[in-house]
This record gives sequence, structure tokens and C-alpha cells, in this order.
Amino acid sequence: MGVVTANDLKTKGVSAVEAGLLKDEEVIISVRGRNTYVVMDLHKYAKFREYELEIALLEARADIEAGRYCESSVNDHMQQISDEL
Repeated sequence: MGVVTANDLKTKGVSAVEAGLLKDEEVIISVRGRNTYVVMDLHKYAKFREYELEIALLEARADIEAGRYCESSVNDHMQQISDEL
């Protein structure tokens, strides 16, 4: 994965990121020597989000199958949340 420093981003702008994305699928933005951000093209990001949602769905289905859920009304749920605060 390529690295672009914050200074390069400041002086070269988006072209520094674009150049990095021509070589790799993601580019790390380094701020003061620390890898801080990751930039990727929008299509790859959309796929990444899709995978995250798929994993969340699988986890929810596993919770339901294992009985790790409760049934309550909206009012009861809101009261439970208020009580926990």
C-alpha cells in the first residue's frame, strides 16, 4: 500500500493520491509520521461497505438462531435505554 504524507497532499493536492491509486488499491495518508487515513476509490469503498453489511446480517442471523435477542415494544425498549443512562 502506498503512502502519501500530509505535506505531499498539501503541496500536490489530490494528484498525489491519484498517483498512489494508480499503483495500489489503497493509499495511506501519513500525518506527522503516523499512518492516519486510508483513501480508496469509490467503487472499492462501496464493495467494502457491502461486505460490512453482509457480515452484520450474518451476525444478526447467528444471534437469532442462538436466541440472543429479546422481544419488546418500542416503549419498553426506550424505557430500558433510559433506565440504563
